[in-house]
Amino acid sequence: TLCVLHCLGSNLLVLGAAVGLAKVLTTVDLVSLGVGSCVGTGMYVVAGLVAKAMAGPGVILSFIIAALASILSGVCYAEFGVRVPKTTGSAYTYSYVTVGEFVAFFIGWNLILEYLIGTAAGASALSSMFDSLRTRSVPSVRKGEDTYPDLLALFIALLVTVIIALGVRNSVGFNNVLNVVNLVAWIFMIIAGLFFLSAGNWENGNFLPYGWSGVMQGAATCFYAFIGFDIIATTGEEAKNPNTSIPYAITASLVTCLTAYVSVSVILTLMVPYDMIDGSAPLMEMFAVHGFLWGKYIVAVGSIAGLTVSLLGSLFPMPRVIYAMARDGLLFRFLSHVSALTHTPAVACVVSGSFAAILALLVSLRDLIEMMSIGTLLAYTLVSVCVLLLRYQPDEQTDTHQFSSEDGVDGLKHVDDGHYYTLRLRLGMPDASAKPTPATGRTVTRCTLLLFLMSFLLWSTVIFGVEQGAGAGAVFSGLMATMMAGSMVKLLILIIQQPESGRRLAYMAPCVPFIPAAAILVNSYLMLKLSPLTWARFTVWCFIDKSARQLLPTLRRPPRRHVLPRRQPLPPGAGRETLPGLVRS
Repeated sequence: TLCVLHCLGSNLLVLGAAVGLAKVLTTVDLVSLGVGSCVGTGMYVVAGLVAKAMAGPGVILSFIIAALASILSGVCYAEFGVRVPKTTGSAYTYSYVTVGEFVAFFIGWNLILEYLIGTAAGASALSSMFDSLRTRSVPSVRKGEDTYPDLLALFIALLVTVIIALGVRNSVGFNNVLNVVNLVAWIFMIIAGLFFLSAGNWENGNFLPYGWSGVMQGAATCFYAFIGFDIIATTGEEAKNPNTSIPYAITASLVTCLTAYVSVSVILTLMVPYDMIDGSAPLMEMFAVHGFLWGKYIVAVGSIAGLTVSLLGSLFPMPRVIYAMARDGLLFRFLSHVSALTHTPAVACVVSGSFAAILALLVSLRDLIEMMSIGTLLAYTLVSVCVLLLRYQPDEQTDTHQFSSEDGVDGLKHVDDGHYYTLRLRLGMPDASAKPTPATGRTVTRCTLLLFLMSFLLWSTVIFGVEQGAGAGAVFSGLMATMMAGSMVKLLILIIQQPESGRRLAYMAPCVPFIPAAAILVNSYLMLKLSPLTWARFTVWCFIDKSARQLLPTLRRPPRRHVLPRRQPLPPGAGRETLPGLVRS
């Protein structure tokens, strides 16, 4: 079978080698893709699921915390997108160009997991909505204690796969129409819901029925609802002006999604007590509870549009990541074939969509959402690590995407303030004219990796030692956590004492190293708040990752010494940003 796949890959690669992806996406298209991929499942499913089982009305705070984590990661993602704008594959390609193949393969593998599960979750959510409309009469066969394999979800996933494979312009136009319908439904829900509010649903301790622990657990799951900026980053080769479109679209999609989630969560929890919320179709059933059936059916139309566009948003980037990895020889080469008719990675679309359809058939919606969150959080954490590393590496060559600057220092360093100058001296910050060297780059690399590892150790001690401990054990854990926090502060001080790269980009994450460090801390905490079963499934996926790395070298072309061959040329010097001590091949 492997030989057949290898031969098929060679034939398809010859046919599709000269065909590139179509550059047709505007900034509005990117915002529409980002918002659509989030708001559908996030608004129509996640809000009710988290409110009912994890946080109660505190789901509002869960969404705000998850949004904070997403914004921290989003600004890092935006800088990565500007550093390597004319590529596809999102964080996978960025990390390949900057930190090497090993980390890139791990990130890419987790992005595939994220999109695979997101597509399956979208199809499952759509099926649940239809099930609610038909009074739960969708034909199915029992697959577990509480859930059923969904043949309708299987069909939906396959249908959307066909739409995606037909071409970018067609799928994005369909996406934009559905987003307009979803927007109208959201406005209707907010206005109509105002007539059925009951403040008693938040009184007598009902706002935080599961405490702050429930809010944080809910935030970890709600992070799933803010992955839209990831799809934006995968469209570098298909955007007309990625250098400016990607940062703007990421910011706009995050703000729009947070507004939608908070407003809907307020209406939902004030209309229906949290323990009476319907788990499968909460926004539809909140009107049915009050006897407003017309409202239910209007929301049903919006939910069909929202969940469909969310499904499109999850499936749209998956074949592009697979395409990028296959083009680099890290997956079967036939997956990099681009259709001459539709200018899409058609083979990757069909393969990934088929696997997602099978997953939608076999796994419950809640398990899918939690599993997706952990892969997404880890990928975004690694992106923040990479941005922190790259800011302190020596510049070997000028980047064509740089901004010209008269003095090469940022606005903060222009401040002629005595207190700021004194603070710089006390912290040991270098002079503005200092340039990074390989030695200072290695220092930052070591400090960043230690910061990454210690963040997981710190939150493990806090969650399992302080929050769940008692007596002397909890006190000892608290002291250990305090010492680790102090060590992490020292690592940050050591990082800011190193000279920063003078490279100017169209967009740069602010307040480095503090923003990336905060993203690492928040994401690692949210990951550890997910269920043990989710971690077990994720561990299995990582073992598959390891096995794939051992198998694929026997099926791909010889190792390359240059990044991303046969692509549109990267900016001069982009391939030279590999960090000290990390090997590319």
